[in-house]
Amino acid sequence: MIDINLLVLEKAVAWHDAGLPVWLVTVARTWGSSPRPPGSIMAINGQGQVAGSVSGGCIEDDLLDRIREGRLQARPGGAPTEVVRYGVQADDAHRFGLPCGGTIELVLECVGPQSQLPALLEGCRQRRCLERHLDLETGHAMLQDGPPDGMPQLTRSALVSHFGPTARLIVIGAGDTSRFLCQIALTLGFEIIVCDPRDAHDDTWRPEGIAYTREMPDDLILRLRPDRRTAVVALTHDPKLDDLALIDAVQSDAFYIGAIGSRRNSQQRRERLREHFGMTDADLARLRGPAGIYIGSKTPAEIALSIMAEVVAAKNGAERSGLENVADGKARVHPAGHADTLTQDSVCGL
Repeated sequence: MIDINLLVLEKAVAWHDAGLPVWLVTVARTWGSSPRPPGSIMAINGQGQVAGSVSGGCIEDDLLDRIREGRLQARPGGAPTEVVRYGVQADDAHRFGLPCGGTIELVLECVGPQSQLPALLEGCRQRRCLERHLDLETGHAMLQDGPPDGMPQLTRSALVSHFGPTARLIVIGAGDTSRFLCQIALTLGFEIIVCDPRDAHDDTWRPEGIAYTREMPDDLILRLRPDRRTAVVALTHDPKLDDLALIDAVQSDAFYIGAIGSRRNSQQRRERLREHFGMTDADLARLRGPAGIYIGSKTPAEIALSIMAEVVAAKNGAERSGLENVADGKARVHPAGHADTLTQDSVCGL
């Protein structure tokens, strides 16, 4: 699976290589509510085909009308870029389907060799995080290494935007929870790799769009070297498989590292990793266990939803937004001395 921005870049490069005029549209700034966040991109070609979106559809229609009617300043033989603002007036916001009070500012650029889109796309495929500096006067773009995420910066002379690789999910274990977790992650645009060396799962797990490997999980982690756009989730319940992979993952740049298990098993894992592998409190603080946010999960599908919600929250920097993790939620609902009902804690192995 590929995330939407990389899909847009692929389409823009393919259309330009086919000799079509192409415009790249970037959401540079928003005020109030907006359908798409800053940094979102869309590509339009001269035949009216669109990849990606910047609104619910009305702005896209208006941009297509401008292209057909030759009303864009940014066009072949004209200005290389153009800044367009929608929703300044209440009538405009209603006309273009913007939420109440919403305003969106777009940068349109006429794609050419100076745009550096093939190099940008290749860098993302190589899992590099890149910062793109677009000169609004000349249309020339410059690429350099940058943070994995960041808000676009628009000035009178330049637009700085951020691009990175597709978010990646490494799943240790190929059981039922893994199957549901991967299905959810696919719809969210994650690249997914499932690792399980156990024979029992070899021929029963071949979902389309998901890479599957039978190598040892710790070998996989060392080979892939998880980056700042990678999450690692261990779901085997087998310390021989989970622990070594988690140890290596904690030493990586992965933005999320989690393991399934009850509160008791998660505490035993921490004690085991500290005593036998010398992991520090700082190392263990990176490990989420039991993985997931508390939603009272009772089935493998619900547990997968809980875990994936925590992964997305970590990816989007929303970890401190009041979400309650599984351990805290279970401690609140089932204090010490109270038996658990069949919920996320008990399903994950008491």
